[in-house]
Amino acid sequence: MSFFQVNDKCNGCLACVQNCPAGALGFVDKKDTRTLRHNMARCARCLTCWRICPQEAVEFEHLLVNRWDEVATLILLRCRVCGEPIHTARLTEDLDQKLVDMTEPLCARHRARSKAKERLLDRR
Repeated sequence: MSFFQVNDKCNGCLACVQNCPAGALGFVDKKDTRTLRHNMARCARCLTCWRICPQEAVEFEHLLVNRWDEVATLILLRCRVCGEPIHTARLTEDLDQKLVDMTEPLCARHRARSKAKERLLDRR
């Protein structure tokens, strides 16, 4: 979803493009069409485009809404003893085999206990 949007009042006058202090707006003319473009990384959220538009076509409220957009949902691994979240299953898949003992689903406290038990067993 693009945060910068225009409604059907937009007539392509380019007032918004020409007055954007951050250079976040642009356009591309191809054959019989003009496409307005917005670059979120450059956008200063100054609302100049909204203020300058003679058609009142800029709808910037999408950018001003204080909300979290979900971008990824991953499977979460939890400590097998207490259930505390540790990391995602995808992280485990991506780690090198040398780190296997670190990726076992244990929180720091239970990992330390497990290591201590291993050391005691190794001494016997």
